[in-house]
Amino acid sequence: MTNINTKIGEHNIRLVCENKKLVNFLTHQFLIRDHGRKIDLSILIEKGYGQPFKNYDVDVSETQTSITFKRADYKITVDPNYTQAEVHVHNELALKHALMNLYSSFIVHKNWGILLHSSCVLETNGAHIFTGHSGAGKSTAAKLSAPRPLLSDEATIIKIDKEGILAFDSPFRSELHGHAPVSNIKLLSIDLLHQSLSIERNRVDKPSALLALLDKVFYWPSNKEETKRILTMLRFLVEHVDIYDLYFQKNNRFWEMIS
Repeated sequence: MTNINTKIGEHNIRLVCENKKLVNFLTHQFLIRDHGRKIDLSILIEKGYGQPFKNYDVDVSETQTSITFKRADYKITVDPNYTQAEVHVHNELALKHALMNLYSSFIVHKNWGILLHSSCVLETNGAHIFTGHSGAGKSTAAKLSAPRPLLSDEATIIKIDKEGILAFDSPFRSELHGHAPVSNIKLLSIDLLHQSLSIERNRVDKPSALLALLDKVFYWPSNKEETKRILTMLRFLVEHVDIYDLYFQKNNRFWEMIS
């Protein structure tokens, strides 16, 4: 067995895996840290489950001793306190999605923050998120933002706290791999993307912003209390971070509207 200690957000995670192919994937995707601190979540990973990816549908079931998330290509079993988990996967893609599922559920359970389907770009004073419906241009906006560093190109880790709202360097990447030069930074704005012939940036009212972000959260509800936590955190987010409709062309001129 190979033990990989890493840090995601502010959480010390231990990944335990025997399969060499999966270990190579994990060491490529996650920064290895010899932190020696208390482990917040330990995850045993095994290969040989299910079938190749079919769709994003996840079945969730809960007992007094465990919560189970099951998709065609992965199965997660975690204790109710989110300290120990087992992840059985079909391949590397299933592993990435399973770890996103597990970490998202972990931070919601801890009332710490959310994982948002988006790209996130780092500027000197803070971070800007780009999100939208599938195909809206999240990866395109990320690529067009070069040479600005990225905190994420698929799933942004957001800490939602009364002391401030922070975006964190995310290991959950799809195309634009790498790591940001800072671990976290203040979140300045969220832009809802719309490809257009014109370039405009218009502020969105808070109720509309809440509705627009609700289906962008990576979240698999296991009970009503978890859903309440999501809504409470999103309300706080839209109260404290400006949300915009960003109409952009496939060039970097939209940054003139942001900077």
